[in-house]
Amino acid sequence: IITSLVFLLMVVTFPISGWFALKIVPTYERMIIFRLGRIRAPQGPGVVLLLPFIDHWQRVDLRTRAFNVPPCKLTSKDGAVISMGADVQFRVWDPVLSVMMVKDLIAATRMTAQNAMTKTLVKKSLCEIQGEKLRIGEQLLLEINDMTKSWGLEVDRVELSMEAVLQPPQENLVGPLATMTPVPGLEGLDGTIQQLAAHFFSNTLALVGNRTGVPEAADSMETVNEVEPPAAPLLTTAGSAQRKPSADELLSAVERVLSEALVSQVGASYQVNITLPSGARSTYFIDLSSGNGRAGHGMPEGSPDVVLEVAEKDLQDLFLGNLRPLSAYMSGRLQVKGDLHLALKLEELVKAMKQRR
Repeated sequence: IITSLVFLLMVVTFPISGWFALKIVPTYERMIIFRLGRIRAPQGPGVVLLLPFIDHWQRVDLRTRAFNVPPCKLTSKDGAVISMGADVQFRVWDPVLSVMMVKDLIAATRMTAQNAMTKTLVKKSLCEIQGEKLRIGEQLLLEINDMTKSWGLEVDRVELSMEAVLQPPQENLVGPLATMTPVPGLEGLDGTIQQLAAHFFSNTLALVGNRTGVPEAADSMETVNEVEPPAAPLLTTAGSAQRKPSADELLSAVERVLSEALVSQVGASYQVNITLPSGARSTYFIDLSSGNGRAGHGMPEGSPDVVLEVAEKDLQDLFLGNLRPLSAYMSGRLQVKGDLHLALKLEELVKAMKQRR
């Protein structure tokens, strides 16, 4: 009835209504129309009739377009630190899916391409990245298309671009280290990260082997992460200097470093679901979105920006600086629901806790 009345009104007021109701759609575009909230088949090319007041429309460009993935720092398999970006060409093959399935098509595709590029390149050496750009680009093309085909989008080309080599490959990082036993405290990490940690351990292990007169030297060796130098434990007790702090003790340490400066750097709220060794689950919140920040037990006020799923042991490694958030996410030890960029800003909180020690 509403459609019929609007159509009748348009006929009565024609040709004035024709200026608003008739739209011209070029060959390379399609028009998606929502009539009273319901989507219709794509319209065009040619002249398309729109009913005033009840039709909402959106144009979809079917031509090949392109965007760039901003350069980001990556650590290759052989320890080289590089700045790598990419250029991506894509086109829309289903205009209805491109409107219905994702809000910001380019932003979602850029994030998908960046994640796929990061996960692929950390498994390659610098020599492989430089010599096999085309093959790696084809591999990324298939991985990205697996995700974006449900969005009505097809990626036609991925071209990698290396901005700079920030750090040369580490010597003897591959080869003999590939057969070394896992480093204590890093068993859950990817083998590449374990190899990098073992490289930093090599000098310490050699010194321990030469100290035959001090048998307890091996027990005093500290675990370090893949990038940062060794650091003393955040919290210790008089009875046991090697005991890691519990989740409640970590929460107390977090509360002591909250400040307006940290809130301005992070600007997000987190819900942290912790799995205890007994199998029980505990929920905490860290609100770094306003004021001086807050932390405590239970659910945060309002909807959190990021929900984190992590085991208590991995949470201890994160806040003690033995495990970086990106490494935890890449190895599957940290599950993220929400904005990954905001989740990785937890590293600012870890840095603040280190400076407070």
